[in-house]
Amino acid sequence: MRIALLDTYYPRFLAAHYDVHPALAGEAYTNQRQKLLEQVFGTSDFYSRHLQAMGHDAQDLIVNCTPLQKTWAQEQGVRYSPLALKLPQRLLRLPVLGPWLSALPGLVEIAVEQIKATRPDVLYCQDLWFLTPQKLAEVRPYVKLIVGQIASPMPPEAYLKGYDLIMTSFPHFVPRLRAMGVASEYFRIGFDTRVLELLGSVEKDIDASFVGGISRHHGKALPMLEYLAGSTPIEFFGYGADSLSRSSPIVARHHGEVWGLDMYRALARSRVTLNRHINVAENNANNMRLYEATGVGALLITDRKDNLGELFEVGKEVVAYSSPEEAAELIRYYIAHPDEARAIARAGQARTLREHTYQWRMEELVRVLERYLAGGVR
Repeated sequence: MRIALLDTYYPRFLAAHYDVHPALAGEAYTNQRQKLLEQVFGTSDFYSRHLQAMGHDAQDLIVNCTPLQKTWAQEQGVRYSPLALKLPQRLLRLPVLGPWLSALPGLVEIAVEQIKATRPDVLYCQDLWFLTPQKLAEVRPYVKLIVGQIASPMPPEAYLKGYDLIMTSFPHFVPRLRAMGVASEYFRIGFDTRVLELLGSVEKDIDASFVGGISRHHGKALPMLEYLAGSTPIEFFGYGADSLSRSSPIVARHHGEVWGLDMYRALARSRVTLNRHINVAENNANNMRLYEATGVGALLITDRKDNLGELFEVGKEVVAYSSPEEAAELIRYYIAHPDEARAIARAGQARTLREHTYQWRMEELVRVLERYLAGGVR
């Protein structure tokens, strides 16, 4: 199969990356993309690398990276508007401005040209917002199967119906999407073992951590995190600290943004790390932190969910809490009992490396994609 993997990266990560490497924007497209993938941000090349090892032609399209996409357009002779490249993508969705702005050849148009040039069997979109229904219709003649993957709030139904298939790590999304007439399959997130090779040996010098963003999608978590900041020695890493009140107890313990390998290193340094799902996960465990934290050998203390036991053995491979008070009690307990913490962390890591790697996930994914391609969907 020829597979184009369309993804978007956090703008703050992209800005930080190019700030650290100011000459990078002047390099060739393939060099820029490779250096971005080497940062192991998000799912990085975790899909494409394993798909390629299986004999498939898979390539990553990081479609909201302006310097990268501008370089591709220049190399391929594709015209674009410098103004359009500077516009936030959210403006393209506004009913009044959207149609006019979409006519400017910016990032979306460059991505469309990339897809047309690639002519993939499968277009696999990690961001369901990026291509409008109109743009999906435009690329459809060049693609056999258009697939989306989602683990965040759903876009409008018109966006969803532009896909032949939507993969999701939210079990509760599958029946909801099917009820709309959209084919959907349950597909879990995972961990890539290359991270361990890149990290090497890491000293565990943080007793307890929370590594993650603080945003409107995490609204219910903030009071709990502030409670933990006042009742445990937990340290904080990630984005969103600038949105906190200066009086928040998190501020004094917050160590700023960590991206890619630095994020994994913060987890690996932690004896105990806390996980909290976003509100849209409802009562299902699904997020990347489940696998990232266990994968690097931290003891994961996560919010209790109905399906958590399907992923890990609770109490032996991970630990679960049902309230801020219970989370605080568990953090303090396992800091005080390091041998128990290490035993659970090792068991959790072994489970992840045995069952939750991206190598296994890609084998699952290929079976699904081949089935849908053979079924003549749409």
